[in-house]
Formats: sequence, C-alpha cells, structure tokens
Amino acid sequence: MEDTFPWAFIDKVNELGKGQVIAEPVQIDKVQQGIDYGYHVIIDRISQEVPFYRAYLKNASLMGTAVINNPFWWSADEKFFNNCLALQIGVPVPKTILLPSNARPDDTTEKSFRNLKEPLDWDYIFNYIGFPAYMKPHSGGGWKSVYRVDNPDDLFAKHAETGQLVMMLQEEIIFDDYYRVYCLGQKYVHIMPYEPRNEFHLRYVTEPKTTGAEHQKLMKTIHDYTIKLNKALGYDFNTVEFAVRNGIPYAIDFCNPAPDADIHSVGEGNFNWIVEHAAKFAIEKAKAHTVKQNNSSWGSFVKNSAAPAKPKTRKVPLKTASEAKKSVVKKTASKATSAKPVVKKKAAPKISKKAPAKKPVAKRKPVSKKTK
Repeated sequence: MEDTFPWAFIDKVNELGKGQVIAEPVQIDKVQQGIDYGYHVIIDRISQEVPFYRAYLKNASLMGTAVINNPFWWSADEKFFNNCLALQIGVPVPKTILLPSNARPDDTTEKSFRNLKEPLDWDYIFNYIGFPAYMKPHSGGGWKSVYRVDNPDDLFAKHAETGQLVMMLQEEIIFDDYYRVYCLGQKYVHIMPYEPRNEFHLRYVTEPKTTGAEHQKLMKTIHDYTIKLNKALGYDFNTVEFAVRNGIPYAIDFCNPAPDADIHSVGEGNFNWIVEHAAKFAIEKAKAHTVKQNNSSWGSFVKNSAAPAKPKTRKVPLKTASEAKKSVVKKTASKATSAKPVVKKKAAPKISKKAPAKKPVAKRKPVSKKTK
C-alpha cells in the first residue's frame, strides 16, 4: 500500500491552500445514508480494494462532494469498454477480442451460457490477433494475471489458469518507444518515458527514442490522445500508457483511476509533479464547490448519451427592407408547383451533468482529504 503520496499531497494542499483550503486524511466513524459529512473534495486512492469505502464515496458524491475519481463511473468502467470507446473517438489501440471466463461464475449452470456458441470461432480469432499475443483481465490492473501466449495450445493452457476471470486477447505491439502519462483534471498532462520490461523500480529509468521535430510531433499526439481519452471517460486522475510502433502511439492501458504515485517507483521528478498538480487541482475543485449539487466529473460519453449535443445551425443573413424591395424574383416557364411542407426536428434539450473524485479530501474552510 502506498505511503508517500498521501502525506505529501496533504502537506502540499495545506501549503498552497493558505488556510482557505485545508487537507487531512478522511476520517470515518459511521456512515449513515443520505448524510453529508462535510468534505468538498475527496481523492480516492483505495476504494478499488475496499468496497466499504466505495459505498461511502457514492453517498458522499450524492451529497455534493467532488470525488476524484467518480465512484459511479469507476464502478461501471472496464478495459474492454475503454478500447471500444477509443476506437469511436479515433485513438489507436491494439486489436482485441473478449474471451469468456474459463470457469463458470458461481450460481450459474450450462443453461446460463446457452447464448454462447461452442466452440468459439477460434480460427477467426487467431487470424485476427496473431501470435505471439497478450492475454489479460478485462477489468483490473497492477499487471495481475497478464500472460504472453505464443500459440493456440499455449493460450488454452494459460486460459485454464484464469478461473472466473473474463479475459481479453490482444495483439502484441512490438514497440520502438513506450510512455506512461499522468493526466489530472482532464487538462494537466505529464509524459514520462517508461520501459515496462524493466524491473519495477527501474521502469521510469529510461530515455525517449526520438529526437527533434519527430519527437515534438509524437509528444503532441500523445498529449492530445491523453486529453481526448480522459475527457471521454471522465477521469480526473489517471494514467495512459502508449506503445509506439512505426511512429504511431497505441493506447495500451488507460483505465488506471488509482495510478502508481509512489516516489520509490516513479522517481523524485515525476513524484513532485504529481503531488504539485494533484494539490493544485484539488484546490480548484474545492473552490468551485457548489452546495447540494453533484460536483463529481462525468465523461463526454455519459453526458452525450444522456443529452446529445444540439446540431449547429447556420445563421442566415437577413436583408434590410430596402434591400428586400430590390430583390428580383425570377419567373419560371414551368407550372407552379405547390411547396412541400417541411417538418423540422427539434433538437434534444441539454441536460447538464456533473463530475468525479478519490480518497484524500479537500474542504473549503473546506478540507482536502484522502484515504490511506
């Protein structure tokens, strides 16, 4: 469990908040339904492991706390959907196939799976993905249960080890370069060279493989893709990993709502950046707090689904009275035809939506708090 980021974050908020915004660890002695326990902002770093905290945070968000990240969306999200959404918004991702769990979930029978054909279309799957490939859980993180598979037999043998986990089979991206990117508030971006094949404590000890104009172009593309993904998903504290192949950055992993921020793994420079900008963003959210409203962030995918954007209409320039008199109406030789009535579609009304949060907190005389 991390023990460097929480305390550094709290100290930085109290330094930058100048007494107007105060940070402290979240303290819970009871959780009663529908009660506002007074926090304006909570940075959640632990609810993925403690369901009790997740339920607490949903109540807090309902009562108006800005929870970073949004506990409702975090509960609903997973990596396979992330890839589907990335394709929709034009961000390159590896070819991916969803695989059913090897073992049936508890309290299910063969009849529960009568919609699933046996066998799956393995010939298509293998031809589409190719080998070697990677197999990993469709929901989860921390490099747990990630397998490299070299052929069909290897895939079936390793899939048998995964129990009830729903897995994804993904093409291998043989990369020239690799980056991990912090994104805060869907606007602050920090791009870090990263080598996933190194020992854990050495993964950030690497250098970019491009230089000059090529490097600048790559950094801009990665920056823009990072913003695009996080705005669509609604995450305010996330990391995105990119594997670069032939100059194209492929988004490999971007469902990390509690990303690594420990000084011993990310290094001092990256640690200082994430502490500074997390504190800055928490203070912004605390000062923007609106009483009795949902202050947690929602992504454009959810907002547009609930209230599609109105189509843009083009302004028609209006003529003055004198200009109208000068207008010439051309007569046609053909018979006059009756005008067809036109039915105009009404644009759907906009419904404004709210935003997300996690477990250190920001109150506005508040208190910016966090969970350990």
